[in-house]
Amino acid sequence: MKHDPMATANALATITAGIFVACRLLVGIFPDWFFSVAQSWFHGIELTKLGTWNLTTGNFVLGLVTATVGAWLVGWCFAHCYNFFLKKK
Repeated sequence: MKHDPMATANALATITAGIFVACRLLVGIFPDWFFSVAQSWFHGIELTKLGTWNLTTGNFVLGLVTATVGAWLVGWCFAHCYNFFLKKK
């Protein structure tokens, strides 16, 4: 089964944007818990030395756009690579 590159890229970008927005909302509601989770993802690096959460509207929009575009590119590349290797079987 081949992947349509546009459909795969659009699906991944949509899911990424949804997760990004949900994550931002949850960080606003549970900032301490998410700070602990973020620290655990970085193998216990002391993140408190970096400061506290400081997400402005501009930073949120920039992060949303760049994460979504990046996910779209990954989805597009994935579909092309998948189809390439599928032909090799």
